[in-house]
Amino acid sequence: MKQIFVTLFAVAVSVLLLLGLLLSHVYYAAPRTNPATVEVRVEQGDSLATVVGKLREQQVIMNERLFLLWARLRGVEKKIHRGLYRFEAQLAPHEILERLVMGKGVFHIATVPEGLTVKEIADLLDKLQIVERDKFLAEASDPEFLKLFGLEDKGIEGYLFPSTYHFTPATSEKDILIAMVSQFRKLFEPLLERGGERGRLTPHQIVTLASIIEKETGVEAERPLVSAVFHNRLKLNMPLQSDPTVIYGLKDFNGNLTRKDLNTPSPYNTYRIAALPPGPISNPGLSSIKAALHPADVPFLYFVSKNDGTHLFSESFAAHNRAVKTYQQSGERNPARRKAVALRE
Repeated sequence: MKQIFVTLFAVAVSVLLLLGLLLSHVYYAAPRTNPATVEVRVEQGDSLATVVGKLREQQVIMNERLFLLWARLRGVEKKIHRGLYRFEAQLAPHEILERLVMGKGVFHIATVPEGLTVKEIADLLDKLQIVERDKFLAEASDPEFLKLFGLEDKGIEGYLFPSTYHFTPATSEKDILIAMVSQFRKLFEPLLERGGERGRLTPHQIVTLASIIEKETGVEAERPLVSAVFHNRLKLNMPLQSDPTVIYGLKDFNGNLTRKDLNTPSPYNTYRIAALPPGPISNPGLSSIKAALHPADVPFLYFVSKNDGTHLFSESFAAHNRAVKTYQQSGERNPARRKAVALRE
């Protein structure tokens, strides 16, 4: 009996010593001697042992076996997040493990401005080295992906919400698109439920109108006024006569909108059709979406650039022509002048 007790006592002491060694390693281990900052990439499908091996190879940890044991005792073997992790000196093993479990890796910050097209967003993210442009565009037009959000007959243009995003280097093109569309739906659907002066416009047409408003003015206070002009024109079956829609429908636009362009047949040429184009021409921000849903209560049918970023709005054609003479005396050199001429014709 005494021998059994001694044996159990020895085992208990050994366990305590092992536990003490483990805890000492986890919480009080000396920092690695290499002062350089190193990066470790955790790929999709990497096992815990593989990740720990990478940490040891980069000298982020000193004892591979003890780190593995601690991770398994914590029950986090299947909870390591993929991504790129940056480790500096003075990090204890438990801090390293916490980063891996919490997914506190390196993030790319991407600010997507309002009014960009899908192609322009792809160019921006490619320049930031967050996506591969062609892969992003291919995923954005994939029927199976569009089906996830009920956009298979609409396309993704207009549904990528402009905002600041934080993506890890391991985030796929598809996951980035999902994040942007999900953010759009999160903000758009509650606005739609609260209603507004939609008239007979469908949700897709509201997004389309918002995208045009976004391209027509960068002044937030003007957006409900621009919205009112377009709502009023739609009610009267008047063409919207929006230059940005024409430009969107052109295959090759060199920055100079011509009379020929305005006369070129296209579903997006709102000088020739008295309706909204078939879909959005950009990805609008929240302000333009709100404006599309809540136009100002004004009778305006026209607006013309004042050449300072703002516009003058008019109810009558005669008042509009006077505004054109006042603000657009620079002739064909000014795109807004061309628009005013087209309206008169």
